[in-house]
Parts: sequence; C-alpha cells; structure tokens
Amino acid sequence: MNTTELDLRHEIVRLGRMLHDRFLVSATDGNLSYRLDDDRILATPTGMSKGMMSAEDLVIVDSRGAIVEGERNVSSEIGMHLLIYRLRPDVRAVVHAHPPTATGFAAAGMALDQPLVSEVVINLGAIPLALYGTPGTPELAASIEPLVPVHDAILLANHGAVTYGRDLLNAFMKMETVEHFARIALTAHLLGRQCPLTAEQISRLAEARDRYLASATEKPQITEGERIE
Repeated sequence: MNTTELDLRHEIVRLGRMLHDRFLVSATDGNLSYRLDDDRILATPTGMSKGMMSAEDLVIVDSRGAIVEGERNVSSEIGMHLLIYRLRPDVRAVVHAHPPTATGFAAAGMALDQPLVSEVVINLGAIPLALYGTPGTPELAASIEPLVPVHDAILLANHGAVTYGRDLLNAFMKMETVEHFARIALTAHLLGRQCPLTAEQISRLAEARDRYLASATEKPQITEGERIE
C-alpha cells in the first residue's frame, strides 16, 4: 500500500467519524468512497458504524463493484457510487448519509430547490429529490441517474442524501451544507414566510461564482428553471 492510498484510507476513516459525531448518520448507516483510478474504488464496508472504522476495514472494488482487495464486504449501495463516477469524470469522492432534517424533507417528498440562501445557490444550486429506489438494488442508482450530470447533491426519497465532489473533504462539506440548508428551509417554513432570491439576484450570484471559480476544475451549474425554481 503506497503512502497516498494510506492517507486516503485515514481520511475516509476521519470523515466517517465526523459524519457519525455530527449525527449525519447513525448505527451502520451511510457510506463513503474515493476513486483511486479508472478501475479501482476505495470504499467503506457494509454493516459497520462509520464512527468505528479503521483504515484496514476499507475495501477496494473494481468498476463493476467486485472486491479486489480487503477482508470485508463492500456496502450494498456501491452501485450508486459507481454510477456517479461513470457519469461524472470530474468526481473523485462520494458521500452518502442520512442527515435528519434533509432526510425529513426527502421523507415528505420535498426537494430543497428554493433559492433561499446565497451561499447554497453559489455552491450547490438546487438540491433535487430523486424518485424512491430500494436501497442496495439497481433501482437506487437508476433513481438518481437523470440528476447526477447537473447536480452535486441529491435527496433520496424516503432514504437520505448523496453528495460528491473533487475530493473527500469537498464531498463531505457538501453533505454538511445540505443539512445546514435543510434546517434553514425548515425554519423559514415554520415562520410561515419564505423570501426566495429573484432571477436577477440568482444571475448575479452565478456571475460571482464564475469569477471565484475561474481557475477551479469544479464549476457547479446554476440555470434558472432547471436547477432553481
């Protein structure tokens, strides 16, 4: 095992513990992965708390999900990760969790697609709701397939959320953002008043984002009507 892979294993373990400690997952929920190269994915095992993993517990699978290294079984939801990697060559890491407030929206059949917070609009655009797919089956991957190319965070109906990005920390922070925004959206709903940003304000945010990310490799798209309603 080279130093880079070992560092990535430790990073997955660290972020898995953070997911657990911040109540974004419970029990053995959730999974994380990192694309090592075109045919190797480093992933968390099934049936294990993300707050109690060690570097040696992680497994490596090929692009079809078959284990090529490791003593444990890979998460049954690895198919969702593989689909994201296939559709998004720019993505190197995927995080799936069950953030309570965001999952509440998913269980209520509600997307987080209102442009209420400028930072969320800049970093994620809208957060759509995928149709329900049975966890651990091809249905789950199929449910998100139309959304993956144009979104970096997706709510999974009656299930949780998935986020992805250029590295592990980036994907993790997007999951944090999803839950943070869900709390804000819920508060606005309870207050009985929402004041979404206007189309002009969204356009100006898109311009600001493009300037800020001019030299970055990852540029989430914001298009009114498709991503922001």
